Amino acid sequence: LLALSTFFLPVREWIASLLGWAGERGPWAASLLGFLWLPAAVLFVPGSVLTLGTGFLLGLGWGIAVVSVGSTLGATAAFLVGRRLGRDWVRQRIGAREIFRGIDSAIADEGFKVVLLLRLSPLVPYNPLNYALALTGVRLRDYVLGSWIGMLPGTILYVGVGAGARSLAAAVFGAGERPTPWLALLAAGLDA
Repeated sequence: LLALSTFFLPVREWIASLLGWAGERGPWAASLLGFLWLPAAVLFVPGSVLTLGTGFLLGLGWGIAVVSVGSTLGATAAFLVGRRLGRDWVRQRIGAREIFRGIDSAIADEGFKVVLLLRLSPLVPYNPLNYALALTGVRLRDYVLGSWIGMLPGTILYVGVGAGARSLAAAVFGAGERPTPWLALLAAGLDA
């Protein structure tokens, strides 16, 4: 129901308003934007909007740091909720089926690799994966480390796009120029 509500409710507008509010908090903006990931991940709020907004508000360097930490903490929170609410039920359901026990065991044994590869794939959405992996036997340590490393390339890309939008807005509205290497990085990010 939470996932479906993101399609029918004005969630993106709410997030945009929240991002605007957080951006006006001065030195607290980074902490607030990082903290937003906890409820957002648990409640299936689209992470791409938070990532782009953080890049726009904080720029490339701080944006990457805040989104990297925030999205990993949010993913961990959703994982722990899913593990607490669903793992025992799934274990009971697959207990009698050898193939599912084997898959669960393989994921548990190779948890870091599985999580890393799933996080690197742009085809696997952030929110459902948090809960899906919570239902497996993957260890928390493997989940957190695999998620953090695996989400970094996407984080850099999306924060870069958000930061690029910021620089475009600055160029259009006259807030100064960016150095050539920064513009080259932006062009490479937009190309990707």
